[in-house]
Amino acid sequence: MALDFAAGCVGGAAGVLVGHPFDTVKVRLQVQNVDKPLYRGTFHCFQSIVRQESMLGLYKGIGSPMMGLTFINAIVFGVQGNAMRKLGRDTPLNQFLAGASAGAIQCVICCPMELAKTRMQLQGTGEKKSKRKMYKNSLDCLVRIYKKEGIRGINRGMVTTLIRETPGFGVYFLTYDTLTRSLGCEPEDPYMIPKLLFAGGMSGIASWLSTYPVDVIKSRLQADGVGGVNQYSGIMDCVRQSLKKEGWRVFTRGLTSTLLRAFPVNATTFATVTLFLMYMREGEECSIQDSEPQAVALQPLQPQAQPTSM
Repeated sequence: MALDFAAGCVGGAAGVLVGHPFDTVKVRLQVQNVDKPLYRGTFHCFQSIVRQESMLGLYKGIGSPMMGLTFINAIVFGVQGNAMRKLGRDTPLNQFLAGASAGAIQCVICCPMELAKTRMQLQGTGEKKSKRKMYKNSLDCLVRIYKKEGIRGINRGMVTTLIRETPGFGVYFLTYDTLTRSLGCEPEDPYMIPKLLFAGGMSGIASWLSTYPVDVIKSRLQADGVGGVNQYSGIMDCVRQSLKKEGWRVFTRGLTSTLLRAFPVNATTFATVTLFLMYMREGEECSIQDSEPQAVALQPLQPQAQPTSM
């Protein structure tokens, strides 16, 4: 089990490195002022960040997801595996319920991590070298928020994170289970790894599509107050103001960069975990249950994927 978690963490870290620039673009587009927009769209946002803040600008706030990665993977796959054992039967419904329970519990780490990530990503927007940095790093960001707002402050956006992660992880594990079954992966199949990468990438996309509007609200609530002024009094107030000002399209802000990120992140995670397990278990006979958290028995060395915060 320790090896599985280590593989998941290595794969997850690779996924974060690949996907973080897309996440930075997503957050910038989600929270930018509609009256004075800085960016015209996904690609313009990419170009502007690189031109104004250098390539490093795309990796602002990466420390937070990297720090939380080990804990999140341990919680997600540990809870999902135990939930499947408790539920007994490997059915699509049980896959959804086990994934949902894992998604709900990992919010304890995920919410503060994403709060720090969001604040760091917005720091020094449009500046190549920030003249005045409010936060030195992700940990300093959380410490400062805690000193100013207490426990409630570092858990800002917890309800929306729960609403997003609970069904999101359920959809992820359900989609992954369904796709791996339908693709008919076999140990001798020369296309086994591409099939797994495809299944993981599409599962990540399905997961994001199922809960994306909630993510927009979560980002706005977590970014609220960065300039010293709070715009929203709560979730419903944020929904009302956003709809009134920007219409229903507000709930698709940053969706392109999110979907562009979802597939390669999960594909990278799968490839890295697969290679890690193949190297570590070279010469061993291992079943799919040894390398995947209580999912359908398909083939050996099937890795675990991380869709969120992905």
